[in-house]
Amino acid sequence: MTTANVLEYSLVYLLAAVIAVPVAARLRLGSVLGYLVAGAVIGPHGFDGVGDPVEVLHAAEFGVVLMLFVIGLELQPSLLASLRRPVFLGGSAQVGLTTLALTAVLMLSGMEWRAALAVGGILSLSSTAMVLQTLEERALLKTQGGTHAFGVLLFQDIAVIPMLSLLPLLGSSVGVTDGDSPHFSGWQQAVMVLGLAGVMVFVGRRLLKPLFRIIAKTRLRELSIAAALLIVFSTALAMESIGLSPALGTFLAGLILADSEYRHELEASIEPFKGLLLGLFFIAVGATIDFELLLSEPVYFTLAVLMLIVIKLLVLVAVAHWQKLAPGENSLFALSLAQGGEFAFVLLGVAQTYHILTSDMISRLILVVALSMCLTPILMWLNEFWIQPRLMIRRKRQAPEETPKIDDKENVLILGFGRFGQIVGRILSANGFSATVIDHDAAQIEFLNKFGFKVYYGDIGRLDLLQSAGAGHAKLVVVAVEEVEASLMVVDMLHKHFPQAAVYARARNRTHAYELMQRGVKYVFRDTFATAIDMSVDVLSELGFRRYQAVRAGQIFKQHDQQAMQEMFHLWQDEKAYISRSKYFRQQLEYALEQDRKQDVDSTWVESDRPDQRSS
Repeated sequence: MTTANVLEYSLVYLLAAVIAVPVAARLRLGSVLGYLVAGAVIGPHGFDGVGDPVEVLHAAEFGVVLMLFVIGLELQPSLLASLRRPVFLGGSAQVGLTTLALTAVLMLSGMEWRAALAVGGILSLSSTAMVLQTLEERALLKTQGGTHAFGVLLFQDIAVIPMLSLLPLLGSSVGVTDGDSPHFSGWQQAVMVLGLAGVMVFVGRRLLKPLFRIIAKTRLRELSIAAALLIVFSTALAMESIGLSPALGTFLAGLILADSEYRHELEASIEPFKGLLLGLFFIAVGATIDFELLLSEPVYFTLAVLMLIVIKLLVLVAVAHWQKLAPGENSLFALSLAQGGEFAFVLLGVAQTYHILTSDMISRLILVVALSMCLTPILMWLNEFWIQPRLMIRRKRQAPEETPKIDDKENVLILGFGRFGQIVGRILSANGFSATVIDHDAAQIEFLNKFGFKVYYGDIGRLDLLQSAGAGHAKLVVVAVEEVEASLMVVDMLHKHFPQAAVYARARNRTHAYELMQRGVKYVFRDTFATAIDMSVDVLSELGFRRYQAVRAGQIFKQHDQQAMQEMFHLWQDEKAYISRSKYFRQQLEYALEQDRKQDVDSTWVESDRPDQRSS
């Protein structure tokens, strides 16, 4: 393929995506369906504007690899432990029951038992890329149904390993290989996976942290991106070298780095590549749809797709009921997983290599899988706009007093964890609130980790990093950075992209406070203001004031100064008017303190002159 062809095909892909995705998003069908439609239009069975979609599909599958790495980064050990039931129980039940049901139906239709078993296992898998992208777009990944769906998808990715080992046993030519991919026995693969996992744990814990610390000190973003891609590439290549899924390997790598203080930086570095390659993957899937074959037998393919979706839905509903999912969550769980998956394209190729299936059967199955994937956004749309509203009405009738419980303890983001941010973080932690903390000083992060603080490395001026750290659903953001320019820049970014978050900002001085107020920040706290007042109270006490007098003087000053700052905010750029008004407020403060002292003296005189009630 020449450079001109690459540029031409790239232009066609980008143009199709730019046109189709906004239309699909406008219709609230999600970007995935837009990509699929774009691929179907420009593919060889549409306007034939691109090359072989299978080659593009293999290249774009790396988007799935990157997605699994990012998901691994987001999984804390506590969350992974909570997924044991949906992964191993829910996942094994779904794969096993779906395989048996599909095998039985295919055998009744006349298919030979080995071919039926192979097809049943292949079609039992769902699309990790399709489901997770759709759930993320609709903010459903962290719901009960979304979490269980992710658990099943994770088990399916693991199940690809034994499937790759079992398919040769079902073939008529066991000794056939594809020439490049190694084929190991099941126990050999298990030993190699455990060994590779051990190496990854050692490298992740002992070597990568020092490496990222060195990279962080360079402050070069491109070096961070290169390091993140190096981890993904090397892990994927290691897994593929022993004949296993690269996506599973990168998921394990992300899981190992989930507790690293650099995980948000890694996620932000990978995110643009992941989104681009996933979009390319969906376009390539759409391009594989053979419209000539579909139109030649429309009834056959309609029934085949419906059979696949209905059988998977029945099994998924049963699994959801067994897992005791709520009514609204079980419909999300079932409808999101009712399609074929991208691993089917790989496994069908292996089935053809071992002569389990004919070329004609594989072409038909590829079309069935692609069509079922295209229906997923529509099923999710039906769930959101037809099923869920009716379930909500029913729940209101059954339990009108019931209100959802919202846990907002983790909706706090602290930017900057120096001497100011640490105090805020410590007080929140002591009161049972957790927060995501980001700082750009690698040495400071290393030092704080020794004391048990969990601080992540990153440049707060990056929008992608803030999104990765959870600014999109944060209830409030504490801007505690020391640099004035960085503070103002991140405040502008928060107001523009994350308006739902209340901003509490640290100000270095009065001018910085005015600049923050000019940007609409309501909650501004000057660096040394409260500390200076506390010190003044002690000084007044040392000079002869009674303690309560000194404390009250500090309170009067604080209230007066805050009021003056609010009123003088509109004059701070007019030096002459600002100075004049400042003198006026200083006189008012002196008068207020003098009146307070006089009132205190008068009340003391009245108390001393009053007859002793106890002697009367």
